[in-house]
Amino acid sequence: MSSQQLSPSVRRVAVVGGARIPFARSDGPYATASNQQMLTAALDGLVERYGLQGPGAVGEFVAGAVLKHARDFNLARETLLGSGLHPSTPAYDIQQACGTGLQAVIAAANKIALGQIDSAVAGGADTASDAPLGVNDSLRRILLEVRRAKSPGARLKALAKVRPGHLVPDIPRNAEPRTGLSMGEHAAVTARARGIPRDAQDQLAATSHQRLAAAYERGFFQDLVVPFRGLARDQNLRPGSTVEKLASLKPVFGLAHPDPTMTAGNSTPLTDGAATVLLASEEWARERGLEPLAYLTAYETAAVDFVGGDVAGGEDGLLMAPAYAVPRMLERAGLGLDDFDLVEIHEAFASQVLATLAAWEKRGLGAVDRARLNVAGSSLATGHPFAATGARIVATLAKLLAERDAPARGLISVCAAGGQGVTAILERA
Repeated sequence: MSSQQLSPSVRRVAVVGGARIPFARSDGPYATASNQQMLTAALDGLVERYGLQGPGAVGEFVAGAVLKHARDFNLARETLLGSGLHPSTPAYDIQQACGTGLQAVIAAANKIALGQIDSAVAGGADTASDAPLGVNDSLRRILLEVRRAKSPGARLKALAKVRPGHLVPDIPRNAEPRTGLSMGEHAAVTARARGIPRDAQDQLAATSHQRLAAAYERGFFQDLVVPFRGLARDQNLRPGSTVEKLASLKPVFGLAHPDPTMTAGNSTPLTDGAATVLLASEEWARERGLEPLAYLTAYETAAVDFVGGDVAGGEDGLLMAPAYAVPRMLERAGLGLDDFDLVEIHEAFASQVLATLAAWEKRGLGAVDRARLNVAGSSLATGHPFAATGARIVATLAKLLAERDAPARGLISVCAAGGQGVTAILERA
């Protein structure tokens, strides 16, 4: 496939369908499941649903994870080899923090648009339960010194440096290396700077749960979610969530300042899960009798200086890059927010969604009608396995657009660690 000549023109890229496993709270039903096992389950669900077995059925598989063991160095390929896709299908990894799943979709879409391949599967997986534990860095240095030693005496001398404290493992921290602040603490800085009120955050969170529950009740996820390890729906879902119940929770971020507003209820929990999306050219889909749900028509990434901004008291917070990516993308596409029937903003935190909406308004894009925002629920209700979220959103939005009789358009906005943002547009002709 990789030797195929480029097409003379850019082709439309169709979103044909998606499959994911239910998302689970960390240290719960998937506590012993690896990234590879979860991603394989999601991929196999897609393979079975769309008959993707056999040589050449799919051009490529691209996926990634944020929290990876050393054994996951070739996660996409190893997942493929254990799945129903044919072993002759190429695969590779990609990673851009919480934007990984959407960047995987974009990478695959670019190759389809340029005629290098006709179809691809994109996705991602993450487990907070099976997080990698590293060797204490001081111990690692001693062990390397032992390896380099030229004599038994030199090796013993190096080993003699080992102390009990060296046996404490390095545990992954949810903190930005350049600031030492967790994502939640960064979001609290932005919420405080922009005056995002607690009740608005709780309202957004309650609505997310209520809308996700309604989507499950009407069978919306029947062909998108594959049962796994005893779960048939997202474990974090609380159908009875209300503003009143959420108001009783104590704040967990921004506690060093007066009147903190961010709680476990209006923030996403640590989550395990995996998601995949099937992309293709129109011709590929038509030849197989598959009706595209929507088309991926534009995408944009951006980054902000959150170290000099967020931490120093400036405007640009860690999760505010979509405030720049979306205006650039809309200008390039000749569109405004009013041109979108649906808007999907990844709910890392309710405060971050509200800050993003306020930033778009400040930049002249106008307000987003809340009736069009995350209409089937989002990360506050489903949970957020970092690399899986983008693929989940693409498949969900594509199906929501396909349910409409008339042409429709949807916007995707995903914030990511490192001060980055990944955004995209889906359209239903």
